[in-house]
Amino acid sequence: MLRRKLDLYLALIRWNRPAGWLLLLWPTLSALWVASHGFPGWHLLTVFTLGTILMRSAGCCVNDVADRDFDRHVKRTAQRPVTSGAVSVREALWLGAVLALLAFGLVLTTNAVTIAWSFAALAVALVYPFAKRYVSMPQAVLGVAFSFGIPMAFAAVQSRVPLLAWVLLLGNLFWVIAYDTEYAMVDRDDDLKIGMKTSAITLGRFDVAGVMLSYLLYLLIWALALSDIAQSAIYLVAIGLAGLQALWHGWLIRKRQRDDCFKAFRLNHWLGFTVFAGIALSYLAA
Repeated sequence: MLRRKLDLYLALIRWNRPAGWLLLLWPTLSALWVASHGFPGWHLLTVFTLGTILMRSAGCCVNDVADRDFDRHVKRTAQRPVTSGAVSVREALWLGAVLALLAFGLVLTTNAVTIAWSFAALAVALVYPFAKRYVSMPQAVLGVAFSFGIPMAFAAVQSRVPLLAWVLLLGNLFWVIAYDTEYAMVDRDDDLKIGMKTSAITLGRFDVAGVMLSYLLYLLIWALALSDIAQSAIYLVAIGLAGLQALWHGWLIRKRQRDDCFKAFRLNHWLGFTVFAGIALSYLAA
């Protein structure tokens, strides 16, 4: 029974799908390296890596509770633990609360500025699951939530959040819109039936164009914002490689096939890693 319950909790937090927390991790680590002008130290690296995993897991708990009545009508999500009734709403919320408190415990080892911003990050994370009922582009709300590690990273290193952090957050928001629109394209038919709002539905026949424009804005903003990075040539090569990956994703989603759209979404963490690697290597080579 205990093993069965543990397996259900791991399924609830998507433990077998690390792509989700990797999508949050790479821009957060990129911001840590930029704010620190290189390696940020093992303490902050540990805090933000574990904190990212914990908060993403907590977010899954809240999201599945909020969407349980919708998810049962979507083929891909119908068997999620909360939706299927294998895990109760109370259990899911308790698990999410424990995970969030553990993440907050890590934040407490940083500084007052980071602690203050963590409350704003939590608020945005809690709002997102309900935005899908009212906002035609809920991916933009998710973009803010998934990008909040950027200002928090700057706060932890510099005890302030400079303009650069917000510019990088804006750029990253467009990346989130790109890959989460690909994700929404997988469920578009089901979402139309149940009245869920997504960018894939809002953009309609311009969905692929919207994804590619979002990729372009993300890479352009990050390239310009970090143009004076230690070894800009290395970084620009990484941006170029990330751009090639974005083009590949565009090729995958061009026919709007479910499996290909989901594949494009899952591969995005490699794009984020490429940008991070370019930043890290540029400082290492300096």
